[in-house]
Amino acid sequence: MRALAALALLVLAAPAAAQPTPTCADYVPQARMQNTFPQDVGRDLDRIREDGWIEIAVYEDFPPWSYMADGAAQGIDVDLARLIGEGLGVETRIRMVQAGETLDQDLLNYVYRGAAVGGHVSNLFLHAPYDPAYACRFDQVVFTGIYAEEAIGIAYRQADYPDKGPVPAYFRYDTVGVENDAISDFYLTSLVGAAGDKVRRYRSTAAAMEGLAAGEVMAVMGPLTELQALSGDGVLVHTPPLLGLERSSWTLGVGLSAQHRPLGYEVDAILGDAVADGRLEAIFARYGATYRPGLR
Repeated sequence: MRALAALALLVLAAPAAAQPTPTCADYVPQARMQNTFPQDVGRDLDRIREDGWIEIAVYEDFPPWSYMADGAAQGIDVDLARLIGEGLGVETRIRMVQAGETLDQDLLNYVYRGAAVGGHVSNLFLHAPYDPAYACRFDQVVFTGIYAEEAIGIAYRQADYPDKGPVPAYFRYDTVGVENDAISDFYLTSLVGAAGDKVRRYRSTAAAMEGLAAGEVMAVMGPLTELQALSGDGVLVHTPPLLGLERSSWTLGVGLSAQHRPLGYEVDAILGDAVADGRLEAIFARYGATYRPGLR
């Protein structure tokens, strides 16, 4: 579920009124890392430039963001990683990583410590969903390089809904596909009260879209970019109001070790330029998705 479970719980538990940006005053600082093996520390900006390469972690099997096709890494995040490498003047080495049960686990394994067995940290970790309250919990991680906003949408066959697209209340009666245990699953079952036999759970949004194409469901609810890129002929995508869900969108950025902030500053500048000159928008268009800029 691409480590969004932690943020899903934050979203579902959010109060109706907007809250001020957290100051992190109520959070206890994490213990400083000591006696850490070199492979778990990562490489600073000077070392990256001296070595001539940077390793960037992206999620595996996650179209259109990052996936393997014809033996090569492809996707929005993969192209973005290469753009960062070009901006730094070094070779980009893509590391496909498996999503853990939680984002906490992914940050530990890929950003600031490394997996206990045979693991190492990467220089950058893309597709890190940024939430101010969540970020307060991590002294060891810097969330920067905001590059896009993602939102929840609904894909549907126009033949089934010729007048207008479905809203969540329809799924008390109509079938809908969702990624198992993702935000859409939580929302439909917890807040909307969709009928249990109407919500069909799939291992991924991509699998749910295959179910839509095969006529197994009438609609799919999930992240907008995935729905747009995976939609075929006769399938439309829209973003209706999601009553009861305080935040139906979230910001995507870059995670890196707090020990290497200068690298984060460089990455933030590179991404800022790519947003301004349209290169980031062109990457999204290449995969059939609409670019939604994140607030920088």
